[in-house]
Amino acid sequence: MDETRMDLGLADAQGGPVVPERLSFADDGRIPNSRLATLAFRSRGVNPVLGREAIAERFERLFSAYGWRPSWRGGVYDYHHYHSIAHEAFGVLSGWGRLRLGGEGGSDLDLHTGDALVLPAGTGHCHLESSDDFLLLAAYPEDQHELDLLRADPAEHDAAVARIARVSRPLCDPLGGGTAQWWL
Repeated sequence: MDETRMDLGLADAQGGPVVPERLSFADDGRIPNSRLATLAFRSRGVNPVLGREAIAERFERLFSAYGWRPSWRGGVYDYHHYHSIAHEAFGVLSGWGRLRLGGEGGSDLDLHTGDALVLPAGTGHCHLESSDDFLLLAAYPEDQHELDLLRADPAEHDAAVARIARVSRPLCDPLGGGTAQWWL
């Protein structure tokens, strides 16, 4: 997997996964967010000979090797939402996009080709703007087969918090690092 991470610009000097940025968001009463950090893995530059399909194949191989099941390709909805029964990972296949994480009062994050993002269950996310070619590959831990889609709604909040507390933690992040070191 070292070569796959290197092709995506997601390898450190020893070939292991790069250290992610760790972002935290407070519960705002509408979107629960998570006490677990959102992980933003920044690519140091994708191998320039790789096209979008080759990048997708590498993300699929990498995510699958570490127990994250590739699911769909597309973008992010342009309204604030979250998932209460699964963690979600994105690999950026092409272009750039700006997401708002953590709900309306959260933070904006720019993603570029080769970047990867891990959203713990409950973390709000919303598409703000992107290039025309912005495309993501989404993946979920292998034991999390279902996905709900919840909007920022105080009436759903407490039940969602209870479901989030029951979501298992994968042993590895989708790049092969131990989640225990990032999710303290």
